Formats: sequence, C-alpha cells, structure tokens
Amino acid sequence: MKKEQFLNDDDKIQDKLNQKPWNEIRTNDSWAIFKIMSEFVNGYESMAKIGPCVSIFGSARTKPDNKYYLLAEKIAYKISKAGYGVITGGGPGIMEAGNKGAHNGGGTSVGLNIELPFEQHFNPYIDKDKNLNFDYFFVRKVMFVKYAQGFVVMPGGFGTLDELFEAVTLIQTKKIGKFPIILVGSEFWSGLLEWIKTVMIEKEGNANLDDMNLIKVVDNEDEVVEALDNFYKKYNLSPNF
Repeated sequence: MKKEQFLNDDDKIQDKLNQKPWNEIRTNDSWAIFKIMSEFVNGYESMAKIGPCVSIFGSARTKPDNKYYLLAEKIAYKISKAGYGVITGGGPGIMEAGNKGAHNGGGTSVGLNIELPFEQHFNPYIDKDKNLNFDYFFVRKVMFVKYAQGFVVMPGGFGTLDELFEAVTLIQTKKIGKFPIILVGSEFWSGLLEWIKTVMIEKEGNANLDDMNLIKVVDNEDEVVEALDNFYKKYNLSPNF
C-alpha cells in the first residue's frame, strides 16, 4: 500500500511541496522508471498473446439494473459472437457488463485493472489468464489503444471522456490507424457533440469539421456490430477470433 493512499488531499499537496534532497528525488525517479518499464513489458507480452480486440469504455458507477449496463452486456455478447475479443478496464459498472457479455458469449474477455482509492476492483467475468493490473494510467491507456481494433464508448465520467479523446486524438494525428470509434447512447452524447461542432469547431476553429466523421453514434447492439463489420469489410479484414 502506497504512502499517498493514507494521506488526505491537503497532506498530499503538502507532501509534494516539501523540499526533498536531490539524491532522494533522483533515486525515487529511477525506481519509478523501472516500475513503468516493467508494466509496459508485462503489458506488451500479455496482450501480444491475446491479439487485438474491441475496447469498451464506460462508467464504473453504472449499476447492473441501469439501461446502459444491460445494453453494454448485450453489445459485448454480440461482439463476441461476431468474432471479436473484448477489452475493458476490468472493474465494476460498464466494465463488468462488457466482460460479462463477452464471457457469456464465449469470447475473449480481457480486463486492464488500475489501482484506485475508490470504485475499482476487478470483476469476476475476466478470463483468468487475461486479468492485468496497472499502477499507471498512461501505461494502461497504451494497452487499450495499441491492441484495439475498435472503440465502443458507453456513457461515463471523466475517465471515459479521457479515453475517448485519447483515441480521437491519436487517430486525428495519424499516430494509430483509423479504427472505428462508436459512441453508444445518442441521448447521452448529443450535447457534447453539439458543443464540439458549434463551439469548438465552427466558432473557435480548434479542429476540422471532418474530424467529426471519426465518430459514429448508435443506440443499440446491432448498430455497433454493423459499424464494426462495415469497417472490416471496407478494408477486407476480418476479426482475430
């Protein structure tokens, strides 16, 4: 258990501001580099054996009786039946629904867990040999993106938005392939997309209108699988499983 987990917010800030000897800073940074390297190596080796999948993002706070939990479960089930593996963040809520649907569909079910002071604990629907744990968000996000053949984004909070915009930015800047980004729930996403279009793009000119074409909005599991299948037919590719 790390020292920071026992500190309140004020103590954490004070601890960061405290002057530390240069040798202590250098030593701590050096060991952090080794820890980061080990997470990358372990992640690459583990995920390379699994192969590319579809990443499903969404809130950890979504309850099992919520309509989006039930929809995410249906989507993951149908994705697995169509031959795609499923990657989630490995925790509760939408992540659990994604792993549960993949598990019930007999598909590959991967969980990329992160150590958090609240919300996160791995769910029971991850394949036992595909349950990975991370301390660093940025390493975990690399695994989400590097091994994803598509992104299905359910309603969520700041973490979900972070993962969504990471994927959009990497595709927009051509750092990764133009894989499909599918937002599920037009009622949830319409306000954000309208702001992006009218304020960020048209008013301020901070992105190109063509970038909106990177995102597809759907409302049910059939539309998700159709979007994935259409992408792979276009490029004469097939799922990996």
